[in-house]
Amino acid sequence: MAGYATLPRLLDSRRLRAVGLALRADPAASVPAHTPDSALVDPMERPFDAVDDAFDRLRTLERRLRDADDRRAVFLTIYTRMTAAVRDAIDGDRFHDPDWMRRYTVAFANYYRRAFLAFERGDLDAVPDPWLVAFGAAVEGSALVAQDAFLGINAHINYDLALTLREVGIDPNRRRKRADHRAINAVLTGLIDAQQVALADLYAPGLADVDATLGRFDEALSLFSMTEGRAQAWRIATVLTDVRWSLARRYARWVLRSTATGGALFIRSPPVDPRLLTALRRVERGQSLDDVLSTLAGRLDATR
Repeated sequence: MAGYATLPRLLDSRRLRAVGLALRADPAASVPAHTPDSALVDPMERPFDAVDDAFDRLRTLERRLRDADDRRAVFLTIYTRMTAAVRDAIDGDRFHDPDWMRRYTVAFANYYRRAFLAFERGDLDAVPDPWLVAFGAAVEGSALVAQDAFLGINAHINYDLALTLREVGIDPNRRRKRADHRAINAVLTGLIDAQQVALADLYAPGLADVDATLGRFDEALSLFSMTEGRAQAWRIATVLTDVRWSLARRYARWVLRSTATGGALFIRSPPVDPRLLTALRRVERGQSLDDVLSTLAGRLDATR
């Protein structure tokens, strides 16, 4: 079966590096103290039961987080727009199996809902490690906006998505379902520019300058591209569906958790000079790129 052939492909050199990061760290150790807010718990308590329901309540949560200057809103700004785009694609008959895509979208959103709810209530043992890193960094508020965005994307796509696929089922008609899963890539690709504009408007007016200066820095932060993350999610789901050997299924889940956690740790603490990250935060907030880079260059020269 396909799952057995897929097993050797679950780890490559990049993912092995992510595993190494995960093995050396405790994601919960850096989570700051956090007081639960009932206004944030309320919209997440009840499971989503339809795509519109998920979108409406995720958007409500995003607005409440933004009003509170809570950086967990950054990922939701992206995710609510993604959810709306997938909903529109379903309504526009862009998928072979629209009913499956509705279940897929709702189940996917519920993985985020459960992680957020557990974190907000302080039940950290129930929060998956990639989300611990993402939520902890956002609550602390010290990361770049781009880091907050990619930490959420990493946790949701590189961790939640495989479990979502396993839950909603990739059979029967696996080829059609895989085609629908892959068709979402085109939907998401069409959102990239609009997402960057939204993040700049709402959180980081200098984001475009950062992106233009550093080129592919955002992709380096994400560790794996969104498309590759979605392909890996399908591979994991295939193993979890096809392989009867329990040790192999445990291995697949270990790969899933370890690589997503290592990816989160890489995004949170990339191998660059901390002074550069400090400078980039100033640029994100709208300070002159030339002035910030000039100051940074002076400080670097002074330490030589």
